[in-house]
Amino acid sequence: MPHTVSVRHNFETAHRLPHLPGKCESLHGHSWWATFTVTAPELSPGGLVVEFGPFKKLVRQWIDEHLDHGTMLGPEDPLLAVLRAAGCKTYRVEGWPTVENVAALLGNMAGRALDHLVRAPGAYVSSVHLTETHVNAATWEPRTIPAGADA
Repeated sequence: MPHTVSVRHNFETAHRLPHLPGKCESLHGHSWWATFTVTAPELSPGGLVVEFGPFKKLVRQWIDEHLDHGTMLGPEDPLLAVLRAAGCKTYRVEGWPTVENVAALLGNMAGRALDHLVRAPGAYVSSVHLTETHVNAATWEPRTIPAGADA
């Protein structure tokens, strides 16, 4: 029987979507909430999916260093160079910083973090649920389940 654990983290980050018509063309910010879920086909001999403390530390450290109190912009956004020249914290998101793309970014980052931790055999990041407002959210799931995780 599979087991799952989840951790949450929040961050304050601005973004804009100038390629989409409407109010999100303008630079604006959100209080983002991310829930990271890790799944394993069975618990480790020590009775865990992944140790919470180290997983939370790596995920939160990356978010705080790269995204929190910064601005996420697309690869072709002219504001990227302007804000960087002004000494502002920026993060370049491939394909524009939509909630969907940011959820995928966080899912991939969390998967890389998990690779360095004590965890159950076959444990993997099975989803990232990201809210950018109280009414807008996206969920990322990996395209394939890692070998050994589908037992």
